Amino acid sequence: MPGAFIKSIRSRIDARLSSYLAEKREFAARMGDSRATLVDAITELTMRGGKRLRPAVVYAAHSAVTGRDDIDAVIDVGASLELLQTYLLIHDDWMDEDSERRGGPTVHVALAREVGNAHLGNSLAILAGDLASTYAWDLLVQGARAAGRLDETIDAFRQMQEEVVLGQELDIRASLAVERMQDLKTGSYTVRGPLQIGALLGGADSDLIASLMKFGQPLGVAFQLRDDLLGTFGDPKATGKGRGGDLRKGRQNAIMLEAHRSLSRSQRSVLDRVFGRADATTDELEVATQMLIDSGVQARVEARLATLFHEAELALADPRLKEPGTSRLRELSVLIAQRDR
Repeated sequence: MPGAFIKSIRSRIDARLSSYLAEKREFAARMGDSRATLVDAITELTMRGGKRLRPAVVYAAHSAVTGRDDIDAVIDVGASLELLQTYLLIHDDWMDEDSERRGGPTVHVALAREVGNAHLGNSLAILAGDLASTYAWDLLVQGARAAGRLDETIDAFRQMQEEVVLGQELDIRASLAVERMQDLKTGSYTVRGPLQIGALLGGADSDLIASLMKFGQPLGVAFQLRDDLLGTFGDPKATGKGRGGDLRKGRQNAIMLEAHRSLSRSQRSVLDRVFGRADATTDELEVATQMLIDSGVQARVEARLATLFHEAELALADPRLKEPGTSRLRELSVLIAQRDR
């Protein structure tokens, strides 16, 4: 279960997002869209769920370099990361043709139902994602300017978003450079970027930021490995998505990379019956999933996950890192290890 500091961050971030998006809804209505369709879509997905891990990483990194408990210093920047994620999720779900996210309909599906036209719904979803990105930049600038760290924070945020987009390209092209894709697509904006931004807001120098990256690099990859495990073996009640969904979608991830490395020809043929097949039955997916368990694929990916968490843990021994930030970073790594989607 998340600790008190994560609960506190979540409460503050949710309040800031709620007030900010309410302001944006009023603005959209004044611009002539009385329905505020795009803002409502952004709000519904953003407030539907999520552990607010990214703002918590920013806050923990800030307190690790300053030794201070100062939520106000990072609240706008933390909220900006949640809106960046909203933008990425909206576009990612459309590209992947996903119909569910966080236990509800994806934005493009919900909008298509609302307007009664799939193409228009998809187009509105793309615009909603673009608008969420604009909002993310707006809040980032507000927070970084208040902290007196505008230029360096903007540069870090720009690099983070650029890496995510390049990582997404590798993903949709089904690149076999799986770990590189994971580091760019997920590690960059889930762990490394928020760590760097939190440290910059706290006035960290380049050497201390480099030390934090030794924590963030393996943890960012571990975050995606956990996602891959959930996408194949996770409980649908916890993940909000069907079991074996990544197999049905033909997603090249850590599970498939390990399967290609270690399975026999006959075992791979079991995967071939479901991999990338939208019409694969639940029973066929269950057989393939169980084969991945019985063959040790799941266990080997989980062993790699444990190694990455150990590497991250060792990096927190740097004596320049201060409490309570170090303990909070450690708590976040545990939460990532145990998280559902």
